[in-house]
Amino acid sequence: MQVIDRIEEQYKKATGSSAKTDVEDMDILDKLGKEHDEVQALLGQLVESEKAAERTRLLKQIKAALVPHTKAEQKVVYDRVLKLKDKDAKIDGNEGYLEHEIAERTLTQLGKISNRTSPEFSAAAKVLKELVNHHIQEEENAIWSDVKDNFSDQDRIAMNREFEAAKKRVKVA
Repeated sequence: MQVIDRIEEQYKKATGSSAKTDVEDMDILDKLGKEHDEVQALLGQLVESEKAAERTRLLKQIKAALVPHTKAEQKVVYDRVLKLKDKDAKIDGNEGYLEHEIAERTLTQLGKISNRTSPEFSAAAKVLKELVNHHIQEEENAIWSDVKDNFSDQDRIAMNREFEAAKKRVKVA
């Protein structure tokens, strides 16, 4: 159990409260947006960096952030969007799955490049950044519209709770 979870449990026991943290009460779209911003910032740093050690550290951070995010997002958001009757929503969900797969393959390929200062690494980092930025832009326009149009505020808060739990179950190699 993480420290914050223990503190929350102690608070609940002491107060008899079942109050949830701000993170748990967050709309899934707000949470996704926050994580998108964090990953984009890390990718920007990776592309700008020229030092091998820094690139290695950033790559590890990106993988730790991106892999759980995409897996949980697919399970909690995309799978629900794919169940909608709207044909465009189904296309949006399938496109998101494909873009996640391509980004994950690119991330894996980037991790296999041992010379972190090589032109090959720089090119792969740039491509990953461009893929992720493109994906985020499309997702925040299409998928988010699908979610806003089909799920209530309470549904989206519940989706965020599921998203947080799903991320904790993802193993990052």
